[in-house]
Amino acid sequence: MPSPTKWPKGVGQPAQRALAAARIHDLAQLTQFSEAELLQLHGIGPKAIRHLREALTEQGLALALNPTHKPNA
Repeated sequence: MPSPTKWPKGVGQPAQRALAAARIHDLAQLTQFSEAELLQLHGIGPKAIRHLREALTEQGLALALNPTHKPNA
């Protein structure tokens, strides 16, 4: 059985479920999405975005600047 994704502290269960439903399973995948796209996911709000952005920055990564996907979760 695969281990559950370890999201940064502060990313709540609703946000984690929204990411899983959108088939986003790690921070590296987040770089393919813009903030606006992630905010369209039910369960992702400004607090989750803040924590995800901080975790990405710590790893030298960032959210996409231009929307490239159409989340449908």
